[in-house]
Formats: sequence, structure tokens, C-alpha cells
Amino acid sequence: MNTTHAKYINRELSWLEFNQRVLDEASDVSNPLLERLKFLAITASNLDEFFMVRVGGLQLRVARGERGSEPAGLSASEQLDAIASRARLMVSNQYEAFLTDLEPALAENGFRRVTSVQLTEQQLAAVGRLFDTEIDPVHTPMAVSDDEFPLLGNHTLNLLVRLEAVTVDDEPRFAIIPLRSPRRFLTLTGESNYTFILLEDVVTLFVERYFPGEVIREVAPFCITRNADMSVREDLVDLAVGMEEVLDARKQSACVRLQVGDQISDAALDFLRSRLAVREDAIYRLPGPLNLSAFIQLTDMHGFESLQNDPWKPQQSQQVDMTLSMFDVLSEKDVLLLHPYESFDPVVKLIEEAAQDPDVLAIKQILYRTSRTSPVVAALKHAAQEGKNVTVIVELKARFDEERNIQWAHSLEQAGVQVIYGVKGLKTHAKVCIVVRREPGGIQKYLHFGTGNYNESTARLYSDVSYLTCDESLGRDATAFINAISGYSQPQKFRKLEMAPIGLRNRLLEMIEAETQHAKQDLPAQISIKLNSLVDPLIIDSLYKASQAGVRIRINVRGICCLKPGVPDLSENITAVSIVDRFLEHARILHFHHGGDDRVFISSADWMPRNLDRRVELLVPIEDAASKRRLMDVLDVYFQDTAKGRRLRPDGGYDEPTGTGMGAQEFLHRQTCELVQQSTQSRRLAFQPHRASGQDD
Repeated sequence: MNTTHAKYINRELSWLEFNQRVLDEASDVSNPLLERLKFLAITASNLDEFFMVRVGGLQLRVARGERGSEPAGLSASEQLDAIASRARLMVSNQYEAFLTDLEPALAENGFRRVTSVQLTEQQLAAVGRLFDTEIDPVHTPMAVSDDEFPLLGNHTLNLLVRLEAVTVDDEPRFAIIPLRSPRRFLTLTGESNYTFILLEDVVTLFVERYFPGEVIREVAPFCITRNADMSVREDLVDLAVGMEEVLDARKQSACVRLQVGDQISDAALDFLRSRLAVREDAIYRLPGPLNLSAFIQLTDMHGFESLQNDPWKPQQSQQVDMTLSMFDVLSEKDVLLLHPYESFDPVVKLIEEAAQDPDVLAIKQILYRTSRTSPVVAALKHAAQEGKNVTVIVELKARFDEERNIQWAHSLEQAGVQVIYGVKGLKTHAKVCIVVRREPGGIQKYLHFGTGNYNESTARLYSDVSYLTCDESLGRDATAFINAISGYSQPQKFRKLEMAPIGLRNRLLEMIEAETQHAKQDLPAQISIKLNSLVDPLIIDSLYKASQAGVRIRINVRGICCLKPGVPDLSENITAVSIVDRFLEHARILHFHHGGDDRVFISSADWMPRNLDRRVELLVPIEDAASKRRLMDVLDVYFQDTAKGRRLRPDGGYDEPTGTGMGAQEFLHRQTCELVQQSTQSRRLAFQPHRASGQDD
């Protein structure tokens, strides 16, 4: 390798390749039709957030005149150029998939979108009534003058109306109609099972009613994406107030992308470009409906089950008898849960039981993201109202969940919960809950560690791991960890846990180095890891060094991977694969061979500088023999997936899957169901006699 830059893949381009893998699922005819539409909508939503955060941040760096480069050697300006080229190709592929493949196939299966020119006389009359009763009263056009432009919401759909000039020499006049109706897909009667028309088409059809006596020359849909890469001031006394200021600032931040219909005139586009001060390379002319992410609303409609995946219902773990108290279960054994194949219910049950149990003295927990109607939050509030000592660390800086977390924090405070807004200068991303219970033998701590959030909704959609235990050493470590966050105490040396930003990276580097030394001594050496992202240059260099020493390294990475695998004399012993399937891969699982004394961990942290340097994260050892073996087996399953697994090439692209058999996710689902079935059959075969009243068992 001639330069250090040649060792790394640019993180932004790597992320775009991840989104391309999701888009590939939209074109995979082996997926049900509405699932393909869902994948398409997800790619559009992903791209929206990418522009808001990553592109927005790069544009700020260019505006500030920053000249530094990232590890792959690209400046901020060069990254924007590369992103623009790759993103345009992706958007072109999105609309090709939607217009030439998905929409015609959906129409053939009774799922049809019509435009205003395709309306029958009966449908036109129905749409007119709908406009009069539901649409017209809600929407208000806003005239746009030379010196005033309305404040338009981030990623909201709008119509630009060009009116005829008053005189020949005058400039054209413009007005904007923000489309604020919650219903974008308007149902019509038709020959298909589901016929609909888009809100913007209906408003365009009747737009003259907003401008009586005017001549309308053009109506053009457009959508702006604003920069959301903003940070709260960490020196504020009230962090919640600061976060509210950030949320307000996002509403009026700079436009980082302008999406318009491809029929827009040059005059209308020039008007928007000048008023929004948007870069030329940030304008996207789209040949179909804007905001494809909204189409996810249509993908779970009743009556179209044949176009959807067969549901995979989470199974109750056979390690947990839900008729028993979770305290009794965990007193007997540790419990490892694989979500969403196994239900999140035991985790919720532990917290709900803790809230009601009179012997529970305290609950300490970190909340990063939760659901809108969170039973976990309800249980914590109930526990405080019952007089228990409840401490909750609510991370207000969880991007795009800030507003919800502020609301949860206030409601918890009102219930008597001690609420802490994270740590200054860091995001608290670890997932841990501690239940302190008074028992005959003394104080016992029951613990939950997770790779995902305390969100029972996403626990049905994300692939994550939960570990429940009452291990004494982990209990002491977890308490010290929470105390370090909640107070001014200095983090102590942990017995088993490791935390970022203090020692986690060094611990990882030490374990990689140990494998390297084993390989140099001609001993078996292997590393298997499952992550969402691999970006950190120090760790990547350490993995390169291990590979050169002969360590066999297997990486399963869902999204960004800046490491180049399979490069001779650099990473020839490293393979990296990615799996995109019906569930979002979110678990972080690590296995180091360690001379045959296998070391297995779960973690909240990806291997990125932000996680290791600017977030509070946890690395949790799994020492229970059964749980350890299970996680090692799970890793093997992911590396054997030839149906959905794609291998990363050194150039940053991915090879197509090599087989058509069962994917890792389907295997894990079937395996879980089979274990449940076997357990049920075993219970049926067990004889349990009826005993006379008064006889002891």
C-alpha cells in the first residue's frame, strides 16, 4: 500500500453502499411485493436522514473553510462531490424500481395509484367532495414576496404555484401551499382492491379555488431537507431547554437538499433556488412522487396479506417460565434472549414486577429510545409512586428522539423519579437496568444488559440481544457505572465490565493483540465480530496487524465498514459480510478465541470514534456457559448465510449472495420455533399425578 489512505473506505460512501443493499431488496423478486415497497421506502427514509445529518455536517465544514481530510483521504468538499454522484445514481435506481417495476406489479395485484387525468367521472365527483370537506378547510396558500419567504418545515411536502404576471413586464408571482393534511393517500372506489390518489394531485386539480380570478401558469411539488447536524451547548444549566432550542433551530436551518418534480419550469426552479440559497448539486429533479418514504404507510394494509411476509411472531423463551416471578427465574440461572425471535416480554416483566414488589428498594436504568406508549416508562413511574428509589438517566441528545425524551423526562420527574439528563459532552448510549431487592440472604441485584433500546415495539423489528443475570460482580460493576454517570464519582476499575469513553477501546485493542500474539506463536487464533459499523482507524489497523500475523478474522457488519478485507499482505485473512433481511440487524456480539478459553461479549457500542470517544457505552462479558455457546453458534449462523449475506470487496462494493437457501434470520426464527415446539411436547409427555387433598408433593 503506497499511502495510509489506501487502507480505508470512506465512511459516507460505505453508508451509501449499505443503503444500496437495502434498495437491492426492493428489486429482489423473491421478496413479497409489499415488502419490496417497504424496502424502497426505507431507503428513501435513510437517505433523508443521511442528508440531514451527514451532508448537512459536511456542508457546514465547507462553509467554515475546513481543509482537513478524513482517514480515506477525502476533504469535505471532495466527499460532497462523491456523495452527489453516488446519491444521484441511487435516486435514479429508486425511481426506476418504483415506476417501472413496483407500481405496475402492484396495479396487477389490485393496488393502484391514479393521477388526476385518470379519474373516472364518479371518482372525480368523489374527489371534489373530499376536497371541499377535508382538504380545502385545512390548507392555506401563502403569497411570497421579494423579501419574504415562509418558514417551511423540514421534509414537508409543498406546492409552488406560479401565477401570471400582472403586466407583461412584471415578474411572475408565486405562492406556496404547504400540504399539512395527515392523509396523503386518499382512497377511491375503483376496479382494483385498493385505488388511491395522492393529496398533492388533488390539491393541484382544484388549485384554482384558492386563487379566484387568477391565471395559474404552473403548480410544482417540492420538498426541502434542512440541516439537522446541530449540537446542544453543554454548559447550559437546563439541558432540556437547550435541546428545545436545538429543535427550534432545526426548523429554520439551511436547506441541504431540494427535491422537485421533474416537470418544474426553469422560472419556478430558479425562484426556489434563490429563495432557499441551495447549492446546484443539492437539487434533485424527480420523475415520480416526492417523499417515497411515505409509501411505507401502505405496506401493512389489511387484505393484502399475500403481498406481505408471513408474520414471524416472537416466541416466549423456553428459559423463562412466565408464570413464575422473574426474580425466581434469575435466581436459578442467567437468561439470554435473542430478539425478535424471542419475546421482549421477560425484560418488561422484570421491570413491572420490580415496580410492584414491596421488597424492591431501588431501580436504576438508562433510557436512550423508547416507544410512544412505553410500558417500561409506566412501570418506572409506578415504582416511584410506590415509594421506591428510582433513578433514570434519560439521554436527551438521542437524535430525532429528543422531543419525545424531553416529554418522558418531565413526566418521570412529576412522578417522583430522579431524572438525570446524561453526561456533559457525551451521549449515554449504554443499555442497562439494575433492580435492587431485599431478600433473606441480603441485598440482591437483578440486571438487564442489552444491545438494543428499552422499546418493546422495535424489539419486534430489530435483531438484538438481552442478557439477564444476578451475577454479583456484574452487579457491583453496574452500580459503579451508574454512580459514575449520575454523580461526581470517578469511574472505578471494573471487575468485568468495560465502558467507553474510558477503557473500552483499549480493552478491544488488548484482546485483538492477544490473538495476534497467539498467531505469532503458531497457536489457533480467531476473532468473530458482529457490529453495525466499523470505522475506528486504530481498531482497523490493529485488525490489519492481526491478519498479517495469521489471525482468522470474520466480520459481520450491517452498515458502514471502512476496513478493506481480502487485500494481499494487509487483510487477506479478513472476511467481511453484511446481511440485509426483514429485521434490522442491530446486535453487537464479539468472540475472541483466546487460546481456547473463548471470550464472548455483547455491547452497546459500534467500533466508531463517536462510540468509543464521545459516548457512554458498555462492553459486557457473557460467562454463563450456555449463553456463551449460544452466541458463538449465532455468529456461525450469520457467517454461513449465503441467501442474504453479501461479501464486502476491497473497493467498498458488495458481491451478490452466492446461494438461495435459508437465510440466517429465517434459520434463527425456525430454530426458536422448533425449540418451543419441542419444549411443549416434552411438557405434554411428563406425567403429573393428581394428589389427594392435604398430601404433600
